[in-house]
Amino acid sequence: MPEAARAALPALFISDLHLTEDEPANAAAFLDFLHGPARAAASLFILGDLFEYWAGDDDLETPFNARIAAAIRQLADAGTAVFFMTGNRDLLAGPAFAAAIGATLLEDPARVRCGDRDDADATDAPVLLLAHGDALCTDDLAYQAFRRQVRDPAWQAGFLAQPLAARKAFIAGLRQKSEAAKAEKAMEIMDVNADAVAALLREHGYPTLVHGHTHRPDTHCIRVDGHDCIRRVLPDWRGHAAWLAFDGANFTRMDAASGR
Repeated sequence: MPEAARAALPALFISDLHLTEDEPANAAAFLDFLHGPARAAASLFILGDLFEYWAGDDDLETPFNARIAAAIRQLADAGTAVFFMTGNRDLLAGPAFAAAIGATLLEDPARVRCGDRDDADATDAPVLLLAHGDALCTDDLAYQAFRRQVRDPAWQAGFLAQPLAARKAFIAGLRQKSEAAKAEKAMEIMDVNADAVAALLREHGYPTLVHGHTHRPDTHCIRVDGHDCIRRVLPDWRGHAAWLAFDGANFTRMDAASGR
């Protein structure tokens, strides 16, 4: 079993912001979040789809991307540990992006031990299993085939070798096709598969699972091999901040629109 990363508490978890210049309300909400609630956290986990799309780390100089990256870096420099995991929309974000925002780049999935970063012997600190969530949607066979293709290192190397403008044009076409395809799919196949969730929890010792991707925020109590497990689904952002907070004992869903 892979060693768990260490993170200090309290920790905040966000995903599926889908930031783009075309949705200024989400960008404004994120900047407010970084200057507000995130400043009181010891750790911030961004679990994928921070951006609507990411064409490669050489797109960091685009003014919108640079502004978002600089704001996250300010948070990291102020003392909040930032962790970043790619999603399906920003899977091409790599080490250069992580360095620019001052973040630790996480594999998907990632085991994280939450507790005092200075106490290396705190083996009783809670371990969370973090994922973006798209790998669990195994009923969507067409998507999983696409996911395998675009996460292949050889495919990514070839794609990133193309000019930035060509990559952006390709991604724009993919986004249009994706929206059309989703309209024809049953909602059930775009959600996680119960057997896939059970297999992941079994592999990692039945921890609490936190993920995004499905845009179906909820808390699911499930039983796997006689173990009572929890699956917590993060909300997507719709013009206001929404996140999950963890203090080491309790999770709290927070929503800037409701003030809770």
